[in-house]
Amino acid sequence: MTDDTTVSRPDLEGPYVRLPDATLSSYADQYLDEVASIPEHRATVGCVIPAYNEAETIAGVLDSLLMQTRLPDVIHVIINNTSDDSVEVASHYAGPHERRGPHGLQNTVIYVHDIGKNPDKKVGALNYGYSLVEHMDFVLGVDGDTTPEPDAIEALVDEISSDDRIGGISAIYSIDDSALDGPMAKFLIAGQRAQFSAFNMQNLLKGRNMAVLGGQFSIFSTRALRDVLRDSHQRTPWVKDSEVEDSLLSLQIKSAGYLTKISATARAHVGGMTTLRSLDAQQVKWNFGAIDLMWPGQRGDTRGQPLHPNLRLRWFEHMSMVINMVTRLMFLMLLLGSLSIDAFVFQAWWAIPPFIAILLNFRVARSMAFANRRDYLFAITLVPAEVYMWTRMGHFVRAWLKFFSHQQTDNWAAQAKAERGKGSSWLYPYLALLLFLATSAAIWLQVPVDARSDVLAVCWPILGIITVLQTAWMFIKASKRYRGFKA
Repeated sequence: MTDDTTVSRPDLEGPYVRLPDATLSSYADQYLDEVASIPEHRATVGCVIPAYNEAETIAGVLDSLLMQTRLPDVIHVIINNTSDDSVEVASHYAGPHERRGPHGLQNTVIYVHDIGKNPDKKVGALNYGYSLVEHMDFVLGVDGDTTPEPDAIEALVDEISSDDRIGGISAIYSIDDSALDGPMAKFLIAGQRAQFSAFNMQNLLKGRNMAVLGGQFSIFSTRALRDVLRDSHQRTPWVKDSEVEDSLLSLQIKSAGYLTKISATARAHVGGMTTLRSLDAQQVKWNFGAIDLMWPGQRGDTRGQPLHPNLRLRWFEHMSMVINMVTRLMFLMLLLGSLSIDAFVFQAWWAIPPFIAILLNFRVARSMAFANRRDYLFAITLVPAEVYMWTRMGHFVRAWLKFFSHQQTDNWAAQAKAERGKGSSWLYPYLALLLFLATSAAIWLQVPVDARSDVLAVCWPILGIITVLQTAWMFIKASKRYRGFKA
């Protein structure tokens, strides 16, 4: 007598044998052992760090990479055009490294390359590094002053591996403000932290679609980059034709049929600008590059793509800045004009727009993953945020004027010069504003009082309508649910 039973099923041809439960249990254990013995494919990650005069920060960057829960398989530090001790500092890290983490023993190797004088600057360094890691599954680009959180690489690799449609993912960026000297540096970093936070949250709430895979800390699929090379007839992923090489590559990845995303959890702290001079150079370069991509037609070797889906948020940002400029300049001029004829009367409802602005700024501060007291003070006192907005307006105007003047300037070199404390271009917006106000005042005082009164009677209601619409939009933004995201 046996436990095996021969039975027939109408959906199968012929009889089959039902195995005893003990045999099934034994086979299940054997099957699980066989599955466990199958080697897992571990996606390979090549990290590329372009470094220009990063002697003060490169050690911190490499330390943070070596402390990751998921180490890159290889790290290439590409030092170019440097005039400091970047090579010497980075060389102390060259060689193999081993770390035991939550996923067991991991290994990586750090290579330090000094490519000397490089006319293509960061773009040239990135492409040199890409040539060393293009055989790997993913390329991780890291700036020489960016320090990620310990789980950042693991989060990026898990996210990009989960969906073959993703061509690249950017980390959530913030700026470390723990070691700042002087009130100006603290003010500017607080403004940049709020600016980054608002930008990050916009992208997180839009399906995590990211228009710009910032070069500070982003991971790319090498398959997507190869498709970009084929479709764009390029030899290298990054090209020097654009002032914002990361924005252009992001557009090309999107055009090749891939998704460009912002991570839900991976975070990195980037270097901020601590002087008005260096902030001006950085923001003008970013705005100029964005305009170059947005504007229809051809400029040099850059083809404007105004209707590209990745540029919709850019257009919205620039239009919002125009509205901010109009309302602030109109209010300032109408206020001064009213005072000149003793016709100014304060209305209580004028306090509503500033109150809504404070509410919005407070929501932005609360959305930060690492918000501190300085972030909240920047938001609720309003004055610092307003001064920073006027500063950004100057950068905006300078970028557009530079674009339309067809100046052939190297904005990369201008930023490097500004970071060394040289150059006076950052003063131009403030001088231009003073000249504009002085000229307007001279003309205004020549106008008869009755005519001035008529102008004020027309312009104040216009400003009121614009302000009501702008305030309503701020209230809508301040009322949005953040769905658990932290910027």
